[in-house]
Amino acid sequence: MRLKRYLHLYKKFASQHLKSLMQSKVDFFLGLIGFFLMQAGGVAFLYLVFQQIPDLNGWTFNELLFIYGFAQLPRGLDHLIADMIWRVANPMIVNGDFDRYLVRPINPLFQVIATRFQVDAFGELIVGLGLVIMALFRMEVRLTLMYFILFPLLVVSGTVIYTSIKLFCASLAFWMKNSFPILHLVYSLSDYAKYPLGIYINPIRLILSFIIPFAFAAFIPASYLIGKESLLIGVGGTVVFAALSFSIAYRVWSKGISIYESAGS
Repeated sequence: MRLKRYLHLYKKFASQHLKSLMQSKVDFFLGLIGFFLMQAGGVAFLYLVFQQIPDLNGWTFNELLFIYGFAQLPRGLDHLIADMIWRVANPMIVNGDFDRYLVRPINPLFQVIATRFQVDAFGELIVGLGLVIMALFRMEVRLTLMYFILFPLLVVSGTVIYTSIKLFCASLAFWMKNSFPILHLVYSLSDYAKYPLGIYINPIRLILSFIIPFAFAAFIPASYLIGKESLLIGVGGTVVFAALSFSIAYRVWSKGISIYESAGS
C-alpha cells in the first residue's frame, strides 16, 4: 500500500511539472537541443581522434562509441529523475526551503526527487541510445535474451550509482550549508568514466573504481556488454557498488536530516 501511494504521488508531481514545462515549449525544446548538441560534440571529438590513430590503448572506435553512448543512459536517467538533489546542495538548506519537506508525512528524499522532472535530459538519452544501437550494428556482439535482461539492469544500477554519489555530496550541505562546489567537482569526474580506465594513471583508476565509483556506472558495465569484461566484475560489481553507494549515501542523508536546523532557528 505504501509503495502504491508513493507511485501515485510521484505520478502526480511529475505530471504537474511536465504540464508546466510544456506550457513553455520554447524553453523545453531549447534545453533538449542544447543537451543533444553537447553530447554530439563529444562524439565528434572521438571521431576526430580516431582519424589520427587506429585504436586507443587497444580499444576500437566502435567500442568507445558504445561505451560513450552507454555512459549517457544512467547519467541521463539520473538527470531526468533526480535533478532536484542539486538544489539540496544549494540553496535549499541555506534558505530554509528544506523545511517544507519535513512537515509532510512522506519520505523527504522522495519529495525532493518528485518535485522536478527534468525532461531536457531526453537529449542525453536519445544520443546515448542512438550511439549504443549504432555501435552494436557495427560490432559482432551476440544479442541473447540474457543480454536484453542484463542491459536495463546495468543501466538502472548505473543510475543508482550516479544518484547516490550526488546524494552523498549534496547531503554534506546539512553540515556545510553549501556543498554545491564539492558536488560539482565530484560529479564532473563522471566524464572520465566514458573512456577506458587503462588510459589513466593508477591513482585515477583507483578513485573512479573504488572511491567515487563512476567506472561501475559506465565503463565497466559497458565493457561487459561488448564482451571485454567478466560477468562477475561487469554485472556483479556494478550491482554491488550500486547497493553499497546508495546505502552509504542514504545513511549520510538521514544523519544530515537528524541534525538539520531551519534557517530561522
